[in-house]
Amino acid sequence: MRVLGVDPGLTRCGVGVVDSRPGRRAAFVDVGVVGSDPGASIDLRLLAVADGLETWMDRHVPDVVAVERVFAQHNRGTVMGTAQVAGIAMLVAARRGVPVAMHTPSEVKAAVTGSGRAGKEQVQHMVARILGLDELPRPADAADALALAVTHLWRPAGALQGGDRHELTPAQRAWAAAEQSARRGSHRGAPTRARG
Repeated sequence: MRVLGVDPGLTRCGVGVVDSRPGRRAAFVDVGVVGSDPGASIDLRLLAVADGLETWMDRHVPDVVAVERVFAQHNRGTVMGTAQVAGIAMLVAARRGVPVAMHTPSEVKAAVTGSGRAGKEQVQHMVARILGLDELPRPADAADALALAVTHLWRPAGALQGGDRHELTPAQRAWAAAEQSARRGSHRGAPTRARG
């Protein structure tokens, strides 16, 4: 199974990809962040994140997308942007028929460190150890995305949201992703009707 983890954030959205290996082992595939310009309007920021996530989906063709379940925090503005990005991640996955799983921050911390109250640095260290990385994944958003993906490999039930895609072979997944990308390309190049 290939899992793409998404740690939703409007300025920095962490993205991490891991593959399952026999014996409950996880193999590192890729990690990074999708960003948006804090000076841009919210619609353009969400578009930038959506485009970035589309690129990651096309590149890695995951079986499942694991997204952090957003909880209310003290800063209402921050949680609003985070929730919007979580929605974008679910939409990008749903368009491809890829199931989405939601995991709470405490579930993720407990899965990778053994404690639901672990700090960010502790999560980074454990993710590096689990995946056999020479360096800590940075920034913390990227480490959290990998932790989400690992959590889903170990606790595959999660809060699975659905997705009606049948089990496909890696070649079939790649073919489906290429078709999806070609369709999006033809839509983007289509002429727009004049409003009058």
